[in-house]
Amino acid sequence: MESKCYNLCLLIDDNFIDNFVTRKILESGNFAKEIVVYQSAPEAIQALKDKKIVPDVIFLDIRMPLMDGFAFLDEYDKLVIDHKQDIKIFMLSSSLDPVDFRLSTQNKYITQFIHKPITHKVLEAICI
Repeated sequence: MESKCYNLCLLIDDNFIDNFVTRKILESGNFAKEIVVYQSAPEAIQALKDKKIVPDVIFLDIRMPLMDGFAFLDEYDKLVIDHKQDIKIFMLSSSLDPVDFRLSTQNKYITQFIHKPITHKVLEAICI
């Protein structure tokens, strides 16, 4: 990817190592001008609610303590934010559970389910 695909990318994952790896891949792939990372889904919801961040794209982990990815989506549904319909949410997970995959594909906010770790090839397909 030559130019940046998005302005702001929000990464929500409780795992520090996964965040580090994903962020490095996003940066090296020139994916977004800014990458904001939250290790807690409730903190990310609050930042969205307070309009501290206005992402173009969100990478959301499924398995997290306090609030998992699906609970995040329930709270996200209640938010009143500008251009909500334009925000792309990618479920980024190492889960092999077919129920997780099915639930993510049935959610109106999820653009795509992506297995960790994300790759440059996947990022290129997202930027098309």
